[in-house]
Amino acid sequence: MARRCSVTGKGVMTGNNVSHAKNRSRRRFLPNLQQMSLYSETLNQKVRMRLSTAAARTIEHKGGLDAYLTNTIAADLPPQLRRLKKQLSKTAAEA
Repeated sequence: MARRCSVTGKGVMTGNNVSHAKNRSRRRFLPNLQQMSLYSETLNQKVRMRLSTAAARTIEHKGGLDAYLTNTIAADLPPQLRRLKKQLSKTAAEA
């Protein structure tokens, strides 16, 4: 499984460890990814995603998963969340 956030797209970065003597060795900076279950009130179900902690904070700041998806442009979302947004809008239109 790729080390990439499903919302923000954050991934692995590379750089150097630099010692006191200025010796450089390559290293990887891994994003802080967490497996999370976010609850969609409109769909009445939990959605499991692999998110960075920054993305989780953004979703909570926007008011939850439903509010985040409705206020975000579909072109900015990955395919999994586009499908979820389409289901969300269809369910909201029926109710």
